[in-house]
Amino acid sequence: MRSKSLQFAEGFRLAPSTPRGQVAEMTLRRGASTGGPDNSHPRSDQWLYVVAGNGEATVDGRNRKLDPGTLLLIEKGESHEIRNTGTTNLQTLTFYAPPAY
Repeated sequence: MRSKSLQFAEGFRLAPSTPRGQVAEMTLRRGASTGGPDNSHPRSDQWLYVVAGNGEATVDGRNRKLDPGTLLLIEKGESHEIRNTGTTNLQTLTFYAPPAY
């Protein structure tokens, strides 16, 4: 068994992982974004869970509002961008299966 206390400091950090799955925490400051049309994970499905803040995801050209409690599935190969559209930090947990990084 392994555990880690998540800090949600600005940026993207991997948490403990296994050969079957991976977790990362990400914090985007107000107005920041990550990803874009060239960002995809060709072999991994990605579940993004919004812990705090507000934002918007664009997945294969479709927009989805992100609020606390939102769980978004980005399937392998789908291009995606995550943007903080709120007034506070956007904090997310991301699960990859199999690991993407």
